[in-house]
Amino acid sequence: MKQLFIASIILIAFGSCTKDFQATNQNPNQISDEMLKQDFNLVGSPFSGMLYELHGNQGSQTQEDLCYDSWMGYMNTPTDFVGNVNNTTYYIRWNSYWGRQYGNIMSPSKQVIQLAKDNGLPLFATWAKLIRVLSMSRLTAIHGPIIYSNYGSTASTILYDKESDLYNTFFAQLDTIQSEFGANKTYAGFAKFDPSYKGNISAWMKVVNSLRLRLAIRLSKVAPALAKTQGEKAMADPAGLIATNADNFNISLLGNIMPVGMICFQWDDTRMGGPIESFMVGLKDNRIAKFFSPVTDPALYADHPSSPYKGIRNGAYIGAKIQRVPFSKVSTDFNTVQTRRHFTASEVYFLKAEAALRGWTGAGDAKTNYETGVKLSFDDWGAGGADAYLADATSKPINYVDPIDSRNNFTTPSTITVAWNEADSRELKLEKILTQKYLATFTNTLEAWVDHRRTGYPKIPTVAKNDSGPDWGVIPAGEFIKRMPFVNAERTGNTAGVTDAVSKMGAGAKDDIATRLWWDTGVATNF
Repeated sequence: MKQLFIASIILIAFGSCTKDFQATNQNPNQISDEMLKQDFNLVGSPFSGMLYELHGNQGSQTQEDLCYDSWMGYMNTPTDFVGNVNNTTYYIRWNSYWGRQYGNIMSPSKQVIQLAKDNGLPLFATWAKLIRVLSMSRLTAIHGPIIYSNYGSTASTILYDKESDLYNTFFAQLDTIQSEFGANKTYAGFAKFDPSYKGNISAWMKVVNSLRLRLAIRLSKVAPALAKTQGEKAMADPAGLIATNADNFNISLLGNIMPVGMICFQWDDTRMGGPIESFMVGLKDNRIAKFFSPVTDPALYADHPSSPYKGIRNGAYIGAKIQRVPFSKVSTDFNTVQTRRHFTASEVYFLKAEAALRGWTGAGDAKTNYETGVKLSFDDWGAGGADAYLADATSKPINYVDPIDSRNNFTTPSTITVAWNEADSRELKLEKILTQKYLATFTNTLEAWVDHRRTGYPKIPTVAKNDSGPDWGVIPAGEFIKRMPFVNAERTGNTAGVTDAVSKMGAGAKDDIATRLWWDTGVATNF
């Protein structure tokens, strides 16, 4: 109901009007632009909806759960969608995040920016521009080149931004955003429209720095000098980073059920993933009970009888749905939570841990950052035992056994332990950092897919069933999906723009799932 009300206000605010519309013709039951202008409503009302859609929450099944949630082994479906040939097995059936980000963020933000200009409220435009960078930095991590600089063009062909240009634009815009926020730290106009920080500009400045650091780390292999400059800039900024769980950037669900809870409990279409079972059971991770629900049939977890959880392998061979419905659901807490994690202090500390390995000034000590990231995650999820977990130098990920179909079994590709060892190589240290980052970013799984493509970590099994082919691109055995193709509406309605975008991805690039993004260098070593 809350979301419907907000959506109604947005539609009214952005509706057309004429200059000579008379008050005598105004429907007394309709919210007018003049009414919405009171207390900045006209320009402020869209923000909660834009924030909510950063994850594309309304389309989470097709754009998260059946994509990178599954590809990274957090979740997988028990359902035999389209004869068990679908996104989870590398045959693309659904591709909706693009439309949601343009329709629910870029479009309303464009109008907000104009309304802010017209009404002398420039800081609302600044805030809208930050949400754009948050949104589009996710979209480019899925597709590569995207329409950004030319967004809003009415030309018959709309050209996409090349990825290297896009990141330069992001960094430049973050500079401007931070400067404008910094000059207005006491501004209180956002308060009633901001479910995340109640209008606290200083908190949003921490988000800006943390986002800059996230994007810098993303580019650390392909553009190390740029990455270092931007990462050090983020860590040196006096506004600081998201550094405590109280600083976390959480997004209001606007009264809706957390998508993974909806998909799991109401639709019975998702369950725990096999790879995350391998990590969490093997490493004796107490967060498992905060993420997932135990199963009741001991036969399902006979391979590890002391830990009653069972997941479904990424890209699994799936038969009748009823066979795997008894596998581990997510925690019932996801039916009642009111917010969703978007950027946490634990992620920031793992970013700093990697930055320290790369020798960036201001990053601090890798070990301290790593351990702080783990502790913050345990605390954020309400799990105990972080100190004992960090001291464990013997427990390792376990092999996975599917009690229904042995074709889904896998030998764990990762043999890491949790405890930090200063004598380890930088590669092994990075694997530990990114494995813990993977676990900590449960419910914000796109970042793990980014990390895996650029570094190879965390080490997870390839899909059991690979249905890739010439339609969407071939992923060779032993390899992983690299990107999502551009959406069909662009392929047919902006064909020349798509052709140009593909050319910007490098020699031999195709609009398929096997073409690497710019920052995914394909180089095996990370240092």
